[in-house]
Amino acid sequence: MRRSAVLGSAGTLIAGTLMATALAAPASAQSRHDSDDEARGAAVAAARAAKAGIDWQDCPADWGFDKPIQCGWVTVPVDYAKPNGKQIKLAVDRARSTGTPQERQGSLVYNPGGPGASGMRFPRRVTTKAALWVNTAKAYDFVGFDPRGVGHSAPISCVDPTEFVKGPKADPVPDSEADKLAQRKLAAEYAKGCAEKSGDMLPYMTTRNTARDLDVIRAALGDKKLNYIGVSYGTYLGAVYGTLYPDHVRRMIVDSVVNPSKKEIWYGANLNQDIAFEGRLKDWMTWVAQHDDAYHLGKTLAEVQQQWTTLRAAAKKAPLGGKVGPAELIGFFQNAPYYDSMWVPVAEAWSAYAAGDPQPLIDSAAADLTDTAGNASAENGNAVYTAVECADSPWPTSWKKWDRDNSRLHEQYPFMTWANAWMNLPCATWAAPHQRATDVKTGKGLPPVLIVQSERDAATPYAGAVELHQRFKGSRLITEKDAGSHGVTNLVNACINPRVETYLLTGKVDSADVTCEPHATPKP
Repeated sequence: MRRSAVLGSAGTLIAGTLMATALAAPASAQSRHDSDDEARGAAVAAARAAKAGIDWQDCPADWGFDKPIQCGWVTVPVDYAKPNGKQIKLAVDRARSTGTPQERQGSLVYNPGGPGASGMRFPRRVTTKAALWVNTAKAYDFVGFDPRGVGHSAPISCVDPTEFVKGPKADPVPDSEADKLAQRKLAAEYAKGCAEKSGDMLPYMTTRNTARDLDVIRAALGDKKLNYIGVSYGTYLGAVYGTLYPDHVRRMIVDSVVNPSKKEIWYGANLNQDIAFEGRLKDWMTWVAQHDDAYHLGKTLAEVQQQWTTLRAAAKKAPLGGKVGPAELIGFFQNAPYYDSMWVPVAEAWSAYAAGDPQPLIDSAAADLTDTAGNASAENGNAVYTAVECADSPWPTSWKKWDRDNSRLHEQYPFMTWANAWMNLPCATWAAPHQRATDVKTGKGLPPVLIVQSERDAATPYAGAVELHQRFKGSRLITEKDAGSHGVTNLVNACINPRVETYLLTGKVDSADVTCEPHATPKP
């Protein structure tokens, strides 16, 4: 779950057979979780998609995907209870399998998370010959898509993109009740903007609807069953899909798992993030201290933490370059607890600042107002993030509860707590309905699901993987111990990579859960 506001050939021959089977794919589990109208509507939409298929063409030039990647559209209803009502088109793309017709096993569909992130870059793992995926690419067409509301798929918006990214924003940590009131007003205005600009879509921006969309995409691809990789929020999408359509799943990998408990979706999940981010931030700062010869930011964790406190205070007093205040610093520095690949870049920019050159830090943390496309994408991603989380489940409407919970957490976990609270506060005044969270559980026909999780993940804490493991009977959990990078399956780890590949190619999992040593620690 990306916090952007404070701020990845032989199918034609057999398509007819698979398409016919897709029409008859069972939907027995749906009625337990959907209304009858939605269950029927989803079946109608999938049948239509199976019949229509996808008209694959060269991708539009401005999408940035060169041949041999192909692009197309899948049509879905906005409201599955009204399958003949308003329709939208979802953008999809693919890189065809590189193996023989005998090696091909269908399509592998990917969602990188968010909610609000595009999966359209996934086929590039084939065209760039990404080493970890070469063998899997022989068996599968790699398929990406923009979920509803995202990118090219009927995108939603809440505010002007330039205003959304422009800084410096107010310090997320309030100094007074007046500061809190100002942030509450901003959150309410944001919610109002979403209703004004995208109100027609907001009631239908749910994970359940995106899971239904995913099943329509499966049918349009001509696959009787879904092969799927979901990372971050994509794990919750996979969990909901597996609950609604257990007998439509062939292979499913969920990597860095959102806690699917109804108690945690989504208010509790965000509070849990605040705790986990503090822990992972300390992991990174400890590493920075261990490499003081490279970064000169302190030889102990306490010294590095003091450097952060000093930097934050300086940016609050006088925003760096007139653009970077505490909010922008958090937006940049949070990359380090998210991804090990960002440990070095963030440390280098910080080190340069401490040595008297603030420009690398300003360039990294400040918004680029000339990046029209990038800013529009950031605003769209945040709009979808907010819309889905607000729509998926009830949220507290009492400011006293928000204030009490976040004030308490901030005392021990100050790095992300208030920034996270303000990002999610629009849900307290959301104009569209809040649905009940899905009761994620095993249904008849669900095959073994492979769960991959690092122990110290900040964005999706480890308890979420354990919870889903308990709910999906027969699943297997691979734990990367003493590690915390968000998104594990695309990192080099000799214990994890072969198991992921074996599962995708054969469906086989270990006889018991597995604990793996961590991947290599970054070097300065």
